[in-house]
Amino acid sequence: MFIVHVFVHVDVDQIAAFRAATLDNARHSIRESGIARFDVLQQQDDPARFVLVEVYHSEADAGLHKETAHYARWRDAVAGMMAEPRSSIKYDNVYPGEHGWEMAF
Repeated sequence: MFIVHVFVHVDVDQIAAFRAATLDNARHSIRESGIARFDVLQQQDDPARFVLVEVYHSEADAGLHKETAHYARWRDAVAGMMAEPRSSIKYDNVYPGEHGWEMAF
């Protein structure tokens, strides 16, 4: 598993628009065969801060995600909403095993 935490700080007046664009991206992303999870988290004490938890089956799958139409739509839509550039940290999975990340629908 290849896991990416994306840290996003948006302008306060863009919170609703960012949430809408990000939820659209997440709903499409989770349908990709290479994605096990795509979580969107909003900070309680500062609602302008978000963390995206993207869990891919492989690093290659993360690259394929960035080639999708829904990712490009999201990237372009949120570009002007940022209070600062987004950042990310990449992780290797330790636990749970690969099947422990799968979402149950």
